[in-house]
Amino acid sequence: MKFPVFVRNVLLIAWLCVSGLSVTHAADWPRQVADSRGVHTLGHKPLRIVSTSVTLTGSLLAIDAPIVASGATTPNNRVADDQGFLRQWSQVAKQRNLTRLYIGEPSAEAVAAQMPDLILISATGGDSAIALYDQLSAIAPVLIVNYDDKSWQALLTQLGAITGQEKQAAARIAEFDKQLAAAKAKITLPPQPVSALVYTAAAHSANLWTPESAQGKLLDQLGFRLAPLPAGLQTSLSQGKRHDIVQLGGESLAAGLAGNALFLFAGDQKDVEAIYANPLLSHLPAVKDKRVYALGTETFRLDYYSAMQVLARLEALFG
Repeated sequence: MKFPVFVRNVLLIAWLCVSGLSVTHAADWPRQVADSRGVHTLGHKPLRIVSTSVTLTGSLLAIDAPIVASGATTPNNRVADDQGFLRQWSQVAKQRNLTRLYIGEPSAEAVAAQMPDLILISATGGDSAIALYDQLSAIAPVLIVNYDDKSWQALLTQLGAITGQEKQAAARIAEFDKQLAAAKAKITLPPQPVSALVYTAAAHSANLWTPESAQGKLLDQLGFRLAPLPAGLQTSLSQGKRHDIVQLGGESLAAGLAGNALFLFAGDQKDVEAIYANPLLSHLPAVKDKRVYALGTETFRLDYYSAMQVLARLEALFG
């Protein structure tokens, strides 16, 4: 059936919005890209990209996108270097002279000073600058990217299409797939299901990764099954509605950690010992059977770099 032009355009926009951030012209420029704010036209391949999201930055670096500056998190903590850049790609950022925009609180002035021709912001999370959308839109085209509802590979593919770095994205994913197949052949799975989380001992709380998270999808690729949450469990929404985490605290912490093994992302052996020392968690099967595993402080956010590190760590633990 042949639709009038305006109907075809409406259908196109609806499809783009339903499928998330999508690119309609994969081979040339200009490209039309849709996000939660509508359809945007990118007139040329970006030459100066600014990422307001430290989570997106690692994927942009992995595909050799022309990123010149990035937002940052608190420097010199367990997940970040002295610039506030995530440790798994810290050295790459230094090699490419990546500029730090700001720490934490977004600044439109800092973004404008970089003279970008494309600005990327995350839809959710602590690194989202979505509150500054209107100000940033006056500087350069702005695209809103969701990272909380997809694998890091899907995010990498999406960013590759936006930036014209499709081949680089495909090459990185192929490298990972080769390593994944090798690791999967060597790994003997512990008792299933498992729980994957970021544990904060001082607050007696955790962010539990869901099956929709990049972390959950990676474990699924290796054959792990995530333990479901008990029905009726009370969880927190202090970070807003997200697809990738469930916030557990107080009485819900122990109830939510239902896996036969616990995998600590953004964690090291100190976190393992903190869980073993917590009397409120001592009854958990994973704790009683000493099946709590740290996957490294570089795994707070998954991208090409940290995903490769997770594979190496799991192979070392269960190979």
